[in-house]
Amino acid sequence: MSSAPATPPALTASRPHITHTTPATTGPPVLTRDERGGEEQRRNTARPPHAPGRTPSLDGLRAVAASTVVIYHLYPDAIPGGSVGVDVFFGISGFVITQLLLAEFSQTGSVAFGRFYARRFLRLMPALLVLCGVIAVLALATPVDAFEGQWLAALLAATYVVNIVRAAQPGQYSDVTGSLPHTWSLAIEEQFYLGWPLLLRALLTRLRSGTVLGVVAGLCVLPTVIRVILWDENAAHRIYNGLDTRADQLLLGCALALLLWHLRDAPTLLDRIRLWSRWLAWPAAGILALVVWKMPVTGWRDGWTQAWYTIGFAGVGVLTVTVLAALVLDHRHPLAQLLALKPLAWVGQRLSYGAYLWHYPILAFVGGLGLVPQIRDMLVVGGTLILAFLSYRFVERPFLRRKARHSTVST
Repeated sequence: MSSAPATPPALTASRPHITHTTPATTGPPVLTRDERGGEEQRRNTARPPHAPGRTPSLDGLRAVAASTVVIYHLYPDAIPGGSVGVDVFFGISGFVITQLLLAEFSQTGSVAFGRFYARRFLRLMPALLVLCGVIAVLALATPVDAFEGQWLAALLAATYVVNIVRAAQPGQYSDVTGSLPHTWSLAIEEQFYLGWPLLLRALLTRLRSGTVLGVVAGLCVLPTVIRVILWDENAAHRIYNGLDTRADQLLLGCALALLLWHLRDAPTLLDRIRLWSRWLAWPAAGILALVVWKMPVTGWRDGWTQAWYTIGFAGVGVLTVTVLAALVLDHRHPLAQLLALKPLAWVGQRLSYGAYLWHYPILAFVGGLGLVPQIRDMLVVGGTLILAFLSYRFVERPFLRRKARHSTVST
């Protein structure tokens, strides 16, 4: 973005005009109604909305999304649309990662690709490699039937290609991905981030921020076009697992981060977006909940499946970024306060990734023991939480400290 300064000015809001009752009056100034509204809005936003930093409500949303996926795999008939939790993860990821990239570009005028990929590796790979290592050992060195022959599945998961394997299967999914089929979503994210920082820096160094936003908004439409062209009953796996057919949900999160960054010096426009997102957040969250409850995303329903596999993914992406906008622009919104509750935020920050990694292999093992459903569910949920905590405490957290050394952003 040739016109963007290396260090753009921080988000500012007009200083309210303070009116004293009389020149001789002592004590606090009296604010007009509009001025009080401006003060309230500034209190609602603890930091500029384009700036990176921990947002507890986003951590809470991560916890809800992860829980939805786990419950869906336990009770697919109870919440047939529970896989939408993955779609929500995509939107959160695109927003948060792009925020960090934009903050780095603002402070340094560039993006350090080596540091970016080092941070990604240190955040995600250690826990994934431990999981894949455990599965490979169980497959090669033990007689456990649930993991027999799954060393190949561990290799596919560790190299982020599970989505490609699944996309190439037109009929029923084969057993080649074993107890690690859920890592398809991790593969899509990592494939996306191989190119996104490169593209973003190229755009930012050549175009104005508004033009960059327009280009990315156009890219958001492209996966829907591809899905419409590809749609066929036999192409469902290709559409569901392809990077090119699922990138819009990541890109919509990226576009939201770009929008807030583009408007960093336009507080009036930001206030309008804050107002709209405040009103639209509950309907968006309600529709997402309805989809989770009623929509058989990975099943078949005449009249719905084609619509879902062509435009439905984009619809969920739009609903997700609508909720995200409310969470980051208005920290006092009831939904933001609900998701920011300490237990939810704690789980989302520390356990959501580990829980997503471990729940499916545990379910594959426990599900083959022939236990009554209640005992099975207790073991799956309890085992998932225990292994997620151990993963965070002994694998993820030590590497997170190393990851911090590669940060180029001061927050």
